[in-house]
Amino acid sequence: MVSFPNCKINLGLNVTNKRSDGYHSIETLFYPVAWEDALEIIRTDNTESTSYVSFTNSGIPVAGDPSDNLCVKAYQLLKKDFPQLPAVNIHLHKVIPMGAGLGGGSADGSFTLKMLAHLFSLEISEEKLVDYALSLGSDCPFFILNKPVFAEGRGEKMTMIPFDLSSYDMVIIHPGIHVPTSEAFRGVVPKEPEQSIKEIIQLPIKEWKGQLVNDFTPSVFAKYPAIADIEAALYQSGALYASLSGSGSAVYGIFEKKSKRNFSFPKNYAVYQSS
Repeated sequence: MVSFPNCKINLGLNVTNKRSDGYHSIETLFYPVAWEDALEIIRTDNTESTSYVSFTNSGIPVAGDPSDNLCVKAYQLLKKDFPQLPAVNIHLHKVIPMGAGLGGGSADGSFTLKMLAHLFSLEISEEKLVDYALSLGSDCPFFILNKPVFAEGRGEKMTMIPFDLSSYDMVIIHPGIHVPTSEAFRGVVPKEPEQSIKEIIQLPIKEWKGQLVNDFTPSVFAKYPAIADIEAALYQSGALYASLSGSGSAVYGIFEKKSKRNFSFPKNYAVYQSS
């Protein structure tokens, strides 16, 4: 079975408070974008490994021990509750840049949960899949629903909202800079927003600038001017709105459909443009 885990962008991101459990509470609008990895899961009779799961990767190299990959962790999570789950081979072709604020790794883990449940008829409710996904990571639950949602708490309190950007073009630029999440949070002073993201997105997109904010932007742009330069270049090329996604380092721009865009970025930058 093959599926194509997609990324997400954040339309606005407010860090509202520091919680007693060490996490931060946020509010944001998660929006799915069709920049995709490819994920294959195949049943195998090879049970020599006590983990019952093998993981391989192509495309962008995935650093670290394969046992720490969210796809493997997703399998192991379900194996605990469904011991009948057979051994599998998982292959991930990585296209979505990592450490970009696009949720690519979270998408891979959540899609693994959904694929395993479907492939082996585990009869897991969507609500339960969301619970499993939350144990993998704060933004993993979004990819179970994979529709525009207003998210609160750690990102797991989700309300689906009717919101569609398909009549616009999307451009995402990733400069290959890694912004550690912990570092990004240290640069933010939590506060309640003056205006709700849900209200701001009802405005024409060209009015979002200066109102739809990402609280990570000031500190990230100050420390990594090359990321700030991307946002400026997108606006200079006619973007209706441009912003950092998540805690970075990817920056996206929303453009009028089929508009002419005159930007040029270094060859090592990853670029996605919707068709």
